[in-house]
Amino acid sequence: MPTSVEVLDTDITTLEVDAIANAANAQLLHGGGVAGAIARAAGERLQEESRRRAPIELGDAVETTAGDLPSRWVIHAATMTRPGGTTSADVVRRCTSAVLWKADELGARSLALVAFGTGVGGFPLGEAAAIEVEEVRAHVDGGTRLERIVFAVRGEEARAAFERALRDAGLAP
Repeated sequence: MPTSVEVLDTDITTLEVDAIANAANAQLLHGGGVAGAIARAAGERLQEESRRRAPIELGDAVETTAGDLPSRWVIHAATMTRPGGTTSADVVRRCTSAVLWKADELGARSLALVAFGTGVGGFPLGEAAAIEVEEVRAHVDGGTRLERIVFAVRGEEARAAFERALRDAGLAP
């Protein structure tokens, strides 16, 4: 079955998918941005599990259960070394790849990705979209268990950037 790839302007914490990605810091402290929203929606169990898994290397990913979220797992990818740090193209690429591989390792059939590093990390949105879509395309072309991949973004600018990247990569319907 081919993998469907789509962009939704939505709150990632409400998606009914097997796994959601979290753009985290290496200490897995989920205070602000999307990480904070995920932690608040998931409940204390997520932060407790994160403390046990931390620290992780920049560009790596680890999973926790999803707590009170409708998904089964949260896959945390370290986009910065500390809260408030910045990120790079290499880190965005490694985080995207690490999350995709972790989702396959877990047996996930559906995954929601975020715009890695574009909030607190300050990475350019269009560049992040292009990098992440390239990684998704390579992962799908290499074979994956994932049947559905969603880029869960917020706002018209982010939605348009990811839709443009999907068209450019030949992944748009």
